[in-house]
Amino acid sequence: MPESRQPRRVAPATRRRLQTGERITTHFHDQAQLIYPAHGLLGVTTERGTWMAPPHRAVWVPAGAEHEHQAYGLTDMRALLFPASVLGDPRGLERPGGPAEPLVLGGPRAEPTVIAVSGLLRELIMTLTGAGTRTAAARRRLERVTLDQLLESSEQPLHLPEPADKRLRAVTGRLREDPGNPATLAELGRHAGASARTLSRLFASELAMSFHRWRTQLRIHHSLVLLAEGTSVTDTAFVCGWSNPSSFIDAFSRAVGQTPGRYQAALRRELPASVRGDGA
Repeated sequence: MPESRQPRRVAPATRRRLQTGERITTHFHDQAQLIYPAHGLLGVTTERGTWMAPPHRAVWVPAGAEHEHQAYGLTDMRALLFPASVLGDPRGLERPGGPAEPLVLGGPRAEPTVIAVSGLLRELIMTLTGAGTRTAAARRRLERVTLDQLLESSEQPLHLPEPADKRLRAVTGRLREDPGNPATLAELGRHAGASARTLSRLFASELAMSFHRWRTQLRIHHSLVLLAEGTSVTDTAFVCGWSNPSSFIDAFSRAVGQTPGRYQAALRRELPASVRGDGA
């Protein structure tokens, strides 16, 4: 985490081309931020875990949340900042036809959240971060529509929480080294110095998910990266620990919202010269 609590100053709307493996080091903003990879795969990490965003997903980062980014494959990152004056009441934003509710999409702990990006929301983000000038009033109108779309977007299960308990960290660290490791919780517990029952309780109390679900999330995250790097669907399935490609495709589709083949095909589409850097 940063040594000083000084927010990073950036423009309200930015577009940045990230190379494969490129990182943006830990920082925070004093305004809420929406981060969207128009192309590529982007990971957003805090001390509480990692949120993965493929091109049809975005990450909402609450104001003050310290985070870093990492690109997997050539990534066209778009980012929007939303000051309190746009959000209105800092305690929440009024939903159409309903009471004010907090625009902290990750819940009361102010964590980032992965959200689905509709066709309209994508166009709004691309417009606000694209070339061209517009008046302040026109920008505010676009931002309000963007926020309305965010409030109607659904959260996506692409968060991999990071434990604090040293016994859990011993287990999760071992699995991060080899996501396809088929070891049972009891077998992993012998290396961590804890029983399967104790570890199961810790997964539920500290990470709010079962061991099985956490390991599946880890494998989904790893598969997103492997597919972005060009690994075949079949090889990815076996490397990540699935017994056959069909079960992998089913799990991936439920988590990501599209099949691994379609996800990989979208990443392979040729990028425009402005994103590749040609002629820059």
